[in-house]
Amino acid sequence: MIPRGVYVMMVLTHPTNKKFWSDPLMLLHRFYDEDLAQASYFIGCQAQNTAVVVDPRRDITDYLELAEHHGMTITGITETHIHADYLSGTRELAAATGADIYVSGEGDEDWQYGFDGTRLYDGDTIKIGNITIEAKHTPGHTPEHLSFLITDGAFAHTPGYLLSGDFVFSGDLGRPDLLDEAAGGVDTRFGGAKQLFASLKNVFLTLPDHVQVYPAHGAGSACGKALGALPSTTVGYERTYAWWAPYLENDDEQGFIDELLAGQPDAHAYFARMKRQNKSGPAILGYPLAPLPEFTGSAIATEVEAGEKIVVDTRHHSEVHEGTVNGAVNVPGLNKAATYSAWVFDPETDTGRLVVLAADEEEAAAYRDHFMRVGIDEVDGFITSLDGLPMSTPEVLPQDKLEGFDRAMLLDLRNKTEHADGHIPGSTQLSGGRVLWNLDQLPAKDDTIVTYCQSGVRNSVAASALRRKGYTIVELEGSYLGWLAHNNK
Repeated sequence: MIPRGVYVMMVLTHPTNKKFWSDPLMLLHRFYDEDLAQASYFIGCQAQNTAVVVDPRRDITDYLELAEHHGMTITGITETHIHADYLSGTRELAAATGADIYVSGEGDEDWQYGFDGTRLYDGDTIKIGNITIEAKHTPGHTPEHLSFLITDGAFAHTPGYLLSGDFVFSGDLGRPDLLDEAAGGVDTRFGGAKQLFASLKNVFLTLPDHVQVYPAHGAGSACGKALGALPSTTVGYERTYAWWAPYLENDDEQGFIDELLAGQPDAHAYFARMKRQNKSGPAILGYPLAPLPEFTGSAIATEVEAGEKIVVDTRHHSEVHEGTVNGAVNVPGLNKAATYSAWVFDPETDTGRLVVLAADEEEAAAYRDHFMRVGIDEVDGFITSLDGLPMSTPEVLPQDKLEGFDRAMLLDLRNKTEHADGHIPGSTQLSGGRVLWNLDQLPAKDDTIVTYCQSGVRNSVAASALRRKGYTIVELEGSYLGWLAHNNK
């Protein structure tokens, strides 16, 4: 089934008021991954039946199916920058289609791609039929960042669309501090913020108001702090209503920098791995992927006990609390499977292969697709039940037992901005997406840690990972919302 997208097709009117079709116009299709709040784009020329894909994710079936549906050949693949929040599918899609790769050549030597492809610089173009895709260097989020101005030559002589990547979002801007947070940079955020100010002034605000802007992320992404849920915006709308517009209008660079850097959310620790892998070039898996085999619990029980296989328990945390497999990690459902899997499993340091609890092979393959998006390729197969596996019951602490409970730490697994807005007194904040990479901040494994998040979902995910590492974890029932309800009686 072909996902819905944005299709650009217009009817022109002849002076005699009789309608006629122009040359075939551009096809622009937006693919959106709700899990990672990430957008990629398929730009097709309907005159030549050729297409370019921008910022593809690593599970590439949707792009191949859309090309086949429209009888198009994917001839080019490009990306706006070296991504931190997901593993790029540029090399995978190129290997499957034979398409040319185009990546940024901008930025200093530390931000050059490590794999083959045509380097794009400010003003360079990719052309497919009547369509021109012009690269614009828009640094700030990252030094090498490109945005793409698109002109549909069958209809207009000037650009009508901007694929803005992580430069401009609907209602927000790409954060300039990720290099500090996830790539080992030191105080790069200040230079990045200055670059963003300049990119807005010298590129974005020079464009006509009618230009439609399609960003690479939407609400829920950690690449900004206040992303809107709208799939697109316009230059004119952002110029008029965006939070940053008054700072640009008044040429207040320092005020802009201060506001931009304030209150940015925690960056997930796996972002550092994504940066490294996307820079050097993600491994190519080869399509089509082989079907996943089904196991029985009794057949893999010995390997589970030895830590050679790790069960991914995909159930809701309320079911997990009734009993789960020893050493299992909780990834509750497909909606955030990429994000949560990258919280609980690090393919660079963790041993063991993953076995997914799924209804059938189709659902297991969908989990594999989500895991691949964050570079987790260690999926051996699936099980449909937990029968025959070694089980244990996670410890859950009722709200009325928290006060006076003997613990070494009360750990708040929410984002630092959530913690600042309100928390249980005496708690220590360390977000669930960072905890496994900061074990030195935790007490000894034999000491009891009581954990909580907002409602219990993130708590269960992170707690399962900590238990697998040997920590003594007790989850607070109902988490922070439960604590508020209990203490407001």
